[in-house]
Amino acid sequence: MADDWDDLVLDEDFIRSAETSEPSARARMLAARWRQESPEPQPWRSDEPPAGWFFSRRRKRWGRR
Repeated sequence: MADDWDDLVLDEDFIRSAETSEPSARARMLAARWRQESPEPQPWRSDEPPAGWFFSRRRKRWGRR
């Protein structure tokens, strides 16, 4: 009884030719969360700078008074 798996070689070429890939753990987590409750729409770029932005604090100039 010949088995089809006897002649199969699992080398690097075989692995790289695979057409499917598993999503990352974060992608799976977000997909599960979004199935339960869809995310709020977010603007692509906000007009407001993010919290703690570099220019939000007054910059000190050394040597000048």
